[in-house]
Amino acid sequence: MTDRLFLDANVLFTAAHRPHGKAAFLFTIAARGPNPPWQMFSSAYAAEEARRNLQAKFPAALSDWPAIVARLRVVPQPGMPRLPLALPEKDQPIWAACHAARCTHLLTGDLKDFGPHMNQPEQTGGIVIQTVGEYLAAFLHRMKNPAP
Repeated sequence: MTDRLFLDANVLFTAAHRPHGKAAFLFTIAARGPNPPWQMFSSAYAAEEARRNLQAKFPAALSDWPAIVARLRVVPQPGMPRLPLALPEKDQPIWAACHAARCTHLLTGDLKDFGPHMNQPEQTGGIVIQTVGEYLAAFLHRMKNPAP
């Protein structure tokens, strides 16, 4: 089964301004060949937050922004379902869009708000919340040790 990755705004921001980092690596691998190992999603809400932050902090990185967004499936913002986890109001639309897109993973660097919920899919509606580094390590482990 192909993983469905929902990228939070901070992951998009990092991919744009650190083209050789782990977040950008997700895009590099997904662009190789017809059968990428994962599909990438985000929401208009997250993409706009990332774009605003790039404009304010790293405006030169905006030149690569259209190519980054083009590699994502940007999903519409759904209504707010009942959340199985406590999140600040600003983060609720992220989880809601991830859930509505039926993503398997929510990748974020927001350890303050999402940290208590990381790697606990039984408490997060079946979604595995991880940092990009955690996801890549787990992905490599699965590739080296496939289930029988």
